[in-house]
Amino acid sequence: MTLKEWFNTQPRGARTKLAKQLGVSKTWMCQITAGRDTPSAELVVAIHKLTGGQVSRESLRPDLFA
Repeated sequence: MTLKEWFNTQPRGARTKLAKQLGVSKTWMCQITAGRDTPSAELVVAIHKLTGGQVSRESLRPDLFA
């Protein structure tokens, strides 16, 4: 599942909550979700863990986790 798909299944405010848990801005989280920015490998692993493994590492960084 992609990050965008995951957010679509979450309640309102999930993007802000995840951004806070990761220590990044909501704006930057939106950039990642839209595919306009690339998260670091460390953030990819953290996103994967914080979403309960629902967001695949491959969907965020196919160049590293394919």
